[in-house]
Amino acid sequence: MKYLTVGDLEDCLLNKVDLRRQQISQAVEEVQKVVHHLTTNISNQDIRFQAVPYSDTYNENIKVLAPSQFLVTVPIKGLAGYREAREQHWRYYTLQGTRLPCPLRDPEGLQQWLEVEQFMKSLWQWHETDVNIDGDIVPAKVLLVFRKLVENAIRTCHLSGKVSLLGNCSAVWVAVETSAYQVELELVPTVEIPTTWSKKARWPRCLQRWPSQERVECIKSFGFNLLACSNYHWQLSFLRAEQVLLEQLDEDGGCRRKCFQVMRHLKEDIWCPGNRPVITSHHLQTVLFWTCEKYPHFKDWQVFSKAFLRLVRKLHKCVSQHFLKHYFVRNSNLFQCTNPTELDTVAQKLATFLKNPQIGPP
Repeated sequence: MKYLTVGDLEDCLLNKVDLRRQQISQAVEEVQKVVHHLTTNISNQDIRFQAVPYSDTYNENIKVLAPSQFLVTVPIKGLAGYREAREQHWRYYTLQGTRLPCPLRDPEGLQQWLEVEQFMKSLWQWHETDVNIDGDIVPAKVLLVFRKLVENAIRTCHLSGKVSLLGNCSAVWVAVETSAYQVELELVPTVEIPTTWSKKARWPRCLQRWPSQERVECIKSFGFNLLACSNYHWQLSFLRAEQVLLEQLDEDGGCRRKCFQVMRHLKEDIWCPGNRPVITSHHLQTVLFWTCEKYPHFKDWQVFSKAFLRLVRKLHKCVSQHFLKHYFVRNSNLFQCTNPTELDTVAQKLATFLKNPQIGPP
């Protein structure tokens, strides 16, 4: 039985990478038609939610985390002119609106409160009690409203045979049947905050050499998002900024993107396959960004085999330690809420690969 070394991986797997890209592009094409149809109906039901646009090219509202797991950000309307909160105060409410004897915990890492008064302009609907408690726009209440809208839209759009609502958890997951396979989508109401950079994202770091200062200013101009995916706190997201970093990786002719694509393929086929995997493409992307920052020069990305193994070693270290810093918000661990046993299983597979970097034939 012939095994392929890292030197052979480049030629062998890049063809598979191209095939994977075609398959996922087809799935994204089918999914975004469904999402556009659903969210147009939702927007007609409730003015606070905006339809996800259909795009012939890259759709910035759809993030592929794994071949059968997509994150879909659904823009929120009626909140404009964001500014950081001027002062901090304690919160004593429950989701039901009753009073607590002790305050709720403060947000940590990628989380923050969101007050309606942080916006210079807001629709009166954002002051309503179905989403607002004591002036806070509460993500769990937004999700409750949104979930009912999704349920109504599936029925109204006659998509029951193609789309199904999953589970009873607070997050809104749907399964979409595409021509090739089933894709699970997390639909997340999202406050888009363009042109403003979050104070929590203390980036770039001192003496950082990658990316260039000019590129940094461009990336920060895209702002950030706030996702409704927990009970009380909104989650910071930098999807646009991350996409710009990815698009402009190899302007010097290096092999960063190639390394990332091969690592993602091996992750999905061997190291961490399946639906809702513990390691997603976002984790791999973060590992890539940290490695690019540590090794900013073209000479570090000239030889595929060396660059690729360096990237896999960084991934192994992060997975083994159950610790991966968010690229923009350093005090946030992206593995904080992941299953440690599953991480250990992936770490073992990575260690085996690194001891003898080769794979069996398909």
